[in-house]
Amino acid sequence: MNKKLIVVIFLIYILTFSIQAQGIFETIDSTINKIEFNGFVRASAYGATELFDYSSVFSEFVLQPKLTQGKTYLYTDLRFRTGFNFNEQYSVFQLNEAYAGYQSKKFDLFLGNQIITWGRTDGFNPTNNITPNDYFFLTADLDDQKISNFMLRTRLRFTPNIDIEIIAIPIYKPSNYRYNLFTIENNINYTEIILPQKTFKNASYAARLNFEFSKIGFSTSYFRGFDTFYGFNVENITFTSQLPLITNVPKPYLKNTIGADFTLPLGFVIFRGEAAYNITKDYKELIYIPNPDVAYVTAVESNLGGATIIFQYIGKYTIDFINLEEPILTDALNPLAHKQYAEEMIFYELSLFNRKMFYQQEKTNHAISLSINKSFAYNTLDIEFSAYYNISSEELMLRPKISWKITDMLSATFGGAYMKGEEGTIFNYSAPILSGVFVGLKASF
Repeated sequence: MNKKLIVVIFLIYILTFSIQAQGIFETIDSTINKIEFNGFVRASAYGATELFDYSSVFSEFVLQPKLTQGKTYLYTDLRFRTGFNFNEQYSVFQLNEAYAGYQSKKFDLFLGNQIITWGRTDGFNPTNNITPNDYFFLTADLDDQKISNFMLRTRLRFTPNIDIEIIAIPIYKPSNYRYNLFTIENNINYTEIILPQKTFKNASYAARLNFEFSKIGFSTSYFRGFDTFYGFNVENITFTSQLPLITNVPKPYLKNTIGADFTLPLGFVIFRGEAAYNITKDYKELIYIPNPDVAYVTAVESNLGGATIIFQYIGKYTIDFINLEEPILTDALNPLAHKQYAEEMIFYELSLFNRKMFYQQEKTNHAISLSINKSFAYNTLDIEFSAYYNISSEELMLRPKISWKITDMLSATFGGAYMKGEEGTIFNYSAPILSGVFVGLKASF
């Protein structure tokens, strides 16, 4: 039997059985507090980019059952998706989230695949080191890019306003950013990522002490583990009669992060802030490890004329910063000097590329962002606009989006993304793939 058909039958069987089971449980066991079966079916298309007419086209069925029985909690997000991604046809059955645990007024414990986001600022969260992202899963909703981690998560509530959350992630999972999709240079290839060994010492740990009061909210946090956002190292150089063939390998690095954030409402304005001190080692010897740095975001949010407006400043200060020195050919008549110069240039260019990815090409990096959201026609039409501009690297991104609630269960989304950067910048490399338009239709149940 066709595998796709088996999966569809399996999902229908789960849904049918669950609905029947719900009635049985509600009749027999009065201790059940709540059981829900939500989900949606959607179709999405993203394309009209410079390199791909159809970057991402798919249809998807999602089932999200949730059960609360006494102090037992269960949540699952099952997805079946089929379509085309960068000209490659695929079908996937995805367990996006699946976790169970114990939930009470004072203590929570959950184990399984979960998506956790820390931080109080909008979209730029220096303290959020837990959740990886698939930056090349292109849809109208940026939350679709979040990837779940298998983790043990506990929360202890000291008071209704103070709690501590502790997370342990035994197996590292990286973000996905596919530079192999476009050619930066014709003679450069990228291999599969080299993942850390699955050992206790390579596990990630995080803790967050949170305070929520009526006039202010703030938290302090700590993270120890491999960063989901990795760098590149040179794996191999093969010299030919023309250009050298270069193979780069993605390599994660270990770091410690101390973070803090706050939210402060003052009248009709809300001030938010977030900062993280990232500590790394061996960054002087290994080009894929960034320098220690301090990343910070300050934000102002207000409602003007029914529109929610958020303006943010995003900064980074690189510690122990040293300018890269471009290699020099010492002896133009010596073939060995030419080879040495070529190798040094390769490491220099990749070091510069890594610094651009980590926003460490200068000692300080400055950027701003603006988001505007307004609803019309009794909340049936929602218009969003977000913009990001990196002052230091002169990179620009614009993202308009319109959501139309056709009925209570059916909605449509239209929009696009535009990226621009000077030659050699990350946005300049990414624009041919990520600058495009998107459309989606979603029916929820």
